[in-house]
Amino acid sequence: MKQREIYSDLRCIPPVIIRVDGRTFKHTLSRLGCEKPYDERFASAMADSLELFFKKSGMSAALAYTFSDEASILFFDLPFDGRVEKLDSVVASYLSSAFTIKMGLDEPVSFDSRIIPIEKGQVPEYLVWRQDEAWRNCVSSYGYYTLRSEGLSEREAAAAIKGKKAQDIHEMLFQRGINLDKVPAWQKRGVVIHKTEYHKTGFDPVKNERTRSKRSKVVQDWDIPMFSSDDGTDFLKKYIMGH
Repeated sequence: MKQREIYSDLRCIPPVIIRVDGRTFKHTLSRLGCEKPYDERFASAMADSLELFFKKSGMSAALAYTFSDEASILFFDLPFDGRVEKLDSVVASYLSSAFTIKMGLDEPVSFDSRIIPIEKGQVPEYLVWRQDEAWRNCVSSYGYYTLRSEGLSEREAAAAIKGKKAQDIHEMLFQRGINLDKVPAWQKRGVVIHKTEYHKTGFDPVKNERTRSKRSKVVQDWDIPMFSSDDGTDFLKKYIMGH
């Protein structure tokens, strides 16, 4: 029957990005009574789940970018000999479990997963694309829930912003006293999780001298630049070009 496993030898070559998306998370958010359009507890659970993935999954990720219920994880080194079925199933299942724990849920949630083969030089372009989507999501969410707070039904609010350009929704919100330029950076631009190196000083009692060693730690960055800007380019180079 082994030959029936027709996709088991399908493999990919790094670098790749594995993107996960929450499944039916709208229901989960409603059941938990999360704040709308953004809930910091939810965002923290996403970031904490990714941090746990970096620390405990045994998979060597270079960088992760998340907004809403989506996360993109960049790999330059792949476990499981790059087997697609393994990568998709392990990443999605690990993050599903981690998020369930970090959010303190009494019912499990699930993520789906897809693999994006990519060239190293295309990684910034990909991340700019996803960050642009984070901004569109921010504008649409604020527009939708502002209209809902004014008494419009779900269908009416969705219809009112459907097809509108981001700048038009932005202006509508501004007229209502909501300036999206002032909302927290993580809502507009997302969050990055990455490893960073630092030096730790100590003391060697045998040699009777101070020591200095290089260590690494996982960091959550909630105030990231626009990836399309010069600062954004410099930011991404630190975590991409070294590989």
